[in-house]
Amino acid sequence: MRKIFVLGAGTMGTGIAQAAAEAGYEVILADLNTEYSERAKKKIAGFLDKKREKDQLREEGTEEILSRITITADLQKAAGTDLVIEAILEEPKAKQKVFTGLDTICAPETVLATNTSALSISAIASSTTHPERVVGIHFFNPVAKMKLVEIVRGKQTCDETVAKALAFAEQLKKVPVLVNESPGFIVNRLLIPMINEAAYALQDGVAEKEAIDTAMKLGAAHPMGPLELADLIGLDVCLHIMEIFEREFASDKYAPAPILKKMVQEGNLGRKTGRGFYKYPR
Repeated sequence: MRKIFVLGAGTMGTGIAQAAAEAGYEVILADLNTEYSERAKKKIAGFLDKKREKDQLREEGTEEILSRITITADLQKAAGTDLVIEAILEEPKAKQKVFTGLDTICAPETVLATNTSALSISAIASSTTHPERVVGIHFFNPVAKMKLVEIVRGKQTCDETVAKALAFAEQLKKVPVLVNESPGFIVNRLLIPMINEAAYALQDGVAEKEAIDTAMKLGAAHPMGPLELADLIGLDVCLHIMEIFEREFASDKYAPAPILKKMVQEGNLGRKTGRGFYKYPR
């Protein structure tokens, strides 16, 4: 497996493309908006320059790594690749439409992976004629720093596909964990409800936001408090995942905190908007 196709030039797609190119893969980074792809490649160049300044790059330099990344807006370029990783918006119908197209473009032995953080792998795979080659390869942000990759097996994902996904993650010097399909997989299944409960605690007046975050940092040895972390992830993302949990598990246990809903409705999404549970310089 030496040639991969990354669909989506957002934060996650950019990080995945960089990690793969650094590991020696030939990468095609695709986005319908070529401006996004071009911007992504410039970001990768900046990240690599910083790594070089810190003596963190391997023998090859920035230019050699960048030469392995090609940008395109043409989904047909996925033909002939060994692995496709989809990293577009977290919208089921959009992902299914993409996978239907990829299923006709790519050879049957090509692994089709999604970087979804919470959606059903089986539901995405149902839009293809080869569901056995569809798998979840869930990276964490920032990809360059986070070692974990969740390899998520759908109901029809075959052993060969899983083996290829595990080997790919290991080739990127990541630590893969194998997960059976379930909403949120492992990390988000545990993490997002904790963030939601922290929002409830703030809403109920249990303590101020600073106290809640300090308590979890010092009392549970977390590197970042849950409300700080929510701002980093994006409150809209946290809310979206909680809504998936509430729907999939059909339980009030996963009802999103009203304060979380209100903040998202007001456009206060965390660091990316300059205001969430905390304020940030713009």
